[in-house]
This record gives sequence, structure tokens and C-alpha cells, in this order.
Amino acid sequence: MSTSPAQTSGQPWWRSLTREHWFVFSIASLAWLFDCLDQQLFNLARDGAMEDLVGKAEATVKGPYTTSVFLLGWATGGLIFGALGDRYGRAKVLTASILLYSVCTGLSCLSTGFFDFCVYRFLTGIGVGGVFGLAVALVADTVPDKVRAPALGMLQSLSTVGNITAALIGMGIGAMAVLPLGLKPWQAMFLIGALPAFLCVFVMGRLKEPQKWVDARDAGALKGVKLGSYAVLLSHPRWKRHAWYGLIACSAGIIGLWGIGNFHPTIVGSIVTEHLKATNVSPEKLASEKAFWRSVGLLLQNIGAFAGMMTFAHLAQTKGRKFAFALALFVSFLSTVLVFKGLREFSQMFWMLPIMGFGQLSVFAVFAIYLPELFPTSLRSTGVSFCYNVGRILAATAPFTISKITASLGGNIESFRTAGVWVSLVLLAGIAVLPLLPETKDQPLPEE
Repeated sequence: MSTSPAQTSGQPWWRSLTREHWFVFSIASLAWLFDCLDQQLFNLARDGAMEDLVGKAEATVKGPYTTSVFLLGWATGGLIFGALGDRYGRAKVLTASILLYSVCTGLSCLSTGFFDFCVYRFLTGIGVGGVFGLAVALVADTVPDKVRAPALGMLQSLSTVGNITAALIGMGIGAMAVLPLGLKPWQAMFLIGALPAFLCVFVMGRLKEPQKWVDARDAGALKGVKLGSYAVLLSHPRWKRHAWYGLIACSAGIIGLWGIGNFHPTIVGSIVTEHLKATNVSPEKLASEKAFWRSVGLLLQNIGAFAGMMTFAHLAQTKGRKFAFALALFVSFLSTVLVFKGLREFSQMFWMLPIMGFGQLSVFAVFAIYLPELFPTSLRSTGVSFCYNVGRILAATAPFTISKITASLGGNIESFRTAGVWVSLVLLAGIAVLPLLPETKDQPLPEE
């Protein structure tokens, strides 16, 4: 296999990128960064929205349902936009998905009840679901093979900037005694989440389709190859194996984060409530304090997440994709149990949440590197989206399961903690299927 000129001269990988490579990498990274910003604003706003829309008594149970709806929309959008990206181009379809999730995020602040809130979250999820598969396929098809893995690892690591930005936004909103226009903290978060639509102005004007995709489209037209076909993906003896086993492995990590880990604001909120109970704060002040400290928790989680992603992206490049994948899932399991059972005191979140972020988000750095290497150009966006987004359907069952277990055990915060620990066992199932997938380290992208 050829070696990068940057590698042979001891220079970093990014020295191999041209100006056009940098432009594509930057746009794809910003698209995924803003996508993650939107996701985390939802996680921060969810509990406050539910307390206002359905009442505090039902918020702990119904909050996870809204996450399930969001994940179902995410899965639906990922499957639709993933296939469209292979058929009509990564850049065009990426633009459409960004516009959809931005607009519907803004509409979420207008919710008046549980039902319309879920409708907006489902539509937002459709847009959000398209971005990851399209962004990683866009970069994988554009940059040279020799720098593909570190570029994709960095793209995923930069997603923590979006998460941290969401945390800073939440902290700023939570610190304000009175918000403009009479907005409540959760409404302000959703309104700010609509801003990434402006990115589309730049995307639509200049972003070109990768030459590798253009060549595959033209060759497919001559040979009768269907681009973006789930029928082809799931009937081909090689690609269907990668798709189904990749789905199981990805689902474990997705459930670990979205089905369990992203509910840490609920635990943080309960700790803040207990911490301030003796001070007789007003309901409005308590809501602001909870919004602020939930955002601090998200910030802490993503400081650890950036370190975890960079660490495991390096491990995937040096020790192999499957080794890094298995270790990341195991560390995610241990760190989740630590927080759900051990986070009891206000001061503990300053070290426990970064550890959980390190474990849970490290899995996603391996996703970004490994998944595009499992599928050919004609099915790359489709295959990545299948593994990453059908996993959302399975992950959507986790919040529902947590709610049911929580309700059956009494419906309180201790029941919620116990439910989270039981569901986290699914992380270990992902490790079991990895021997059935190929090792792709130092291999070129596959073709038909």
C-alpha cells in the first residue's frame, strides 16, 4: 500500500489536503457540528419542556418518550436521505437535511402540548438523521485514501464543539433571570437551534459532488448498477453481511448514548433540586438553576468526549478498527454504570460526567472511520445510514424501556437510575458481533 508523503516526511496528515479538500472537510464538519448542537439543545430543553407541557408529575415518564419519537424520526430520515445521497449526490441532499432540521427545531419552541412537541421532534429527527451518513460519505469520497481515517476521526471529534456550544448556550440562558419576549429557557434553546439553516446558503453555492461519486454514478448508468438501493445492499452476499452486523454493533453504542447516557440531565436536575431544597427558591429560579447546571453537565461530558474521540480515533488507526470498537463499547458500559449508580453528590459530577463522556462518545469516533470502509461508493451513504440510523429504531426502544422499568419500580429517580443500569448491558452485546466483521485498517475503500 502507498504511503502518504506527509507520513514519510513526518508531517501531519492535514498537510496532504488541497484547498478543495479543506473546503469539503470544513463544510461536512460544520454540518455535523451543527447537527450535534441541535441534538444537545434538545437534551437540555427536554425536561423543562415536559415540566411545562405535561406537568412535573408526568415529566420523568413522558420525557423519554419524546426522545424515542426523536430517534424514530432520526432513523426514518437517515434511511431516506442516505439512499437519496447515493442517488442524487451527497452535497445536494445534505443541504436539504440541514434546512429541515433547522426549521423544525425552531418550530419546537411553539409547542403547546405533548402531541405537537412530538410532531416537531419527529420532523426534526428526519432532518438530523440524514447528516452523519452524508457528511462522512462526502469526506470519505473526497480526501485521499491515505488521510481518510484521521480526517473522519477529526470530523467526529469536532462534533464535541457543537455539544460544548450547546452547553454554553444552555448555561447562558440558565444564568439569565428574565429572557427576551417572555421566552422560557427551553423555548429559547430551540429558537437558537434554528440558526444552522444559514449554513445552507454557503453549501448550496459552492459545494461540489465528489469526483468518486460522479464516476460511480456514470459507471452505474452504463452498467445498470442501482445507486442507493436498499434491495441491492441487503441482497448482496458481502454488503448485506456488513450491513446487518454493522447495524448490531452500532446499535449498542447508539443505545448507550441516546437510550441511556443522554439522560444524565435528569440525574443532574434531581441533584440540583436536592441541593437547593433548603433555600426555598422560587419555581422560576429553580428552573433557571436546573437549566444552568444541566448545561454544565453537558459541558463536562463533552470535555471528556473530545478526549475520548481523539484517543479512540488514534487507536483505530494504529491498533485496528475492531479492537478500538470493542474497547470503546466496554469503556462506555463501565462509565455509564459509574454515573447512574455513583453520581450522588453535587461535586461528583465534575469528574464523573467527563469520564462518561470519554467512554460513550469514543464509540462514535470509531463509527466515523469504520463504517464508510464497509461499503462501495454506490452504497456508501446508504450503508452508513443503514447501520447508523436503523440503530436509532432499536435505540428508540431504550428510553421507552427505561420509562417502563422506572414506572414499575416506583417512578422516582432511584427507579430511573436502576433502569438505566439494566439497559446499559446492551453495550456488551455489540462486542459479540465484531469478530464477524472484517478488519479494514490500511485497506482502500471497497468497490463492486
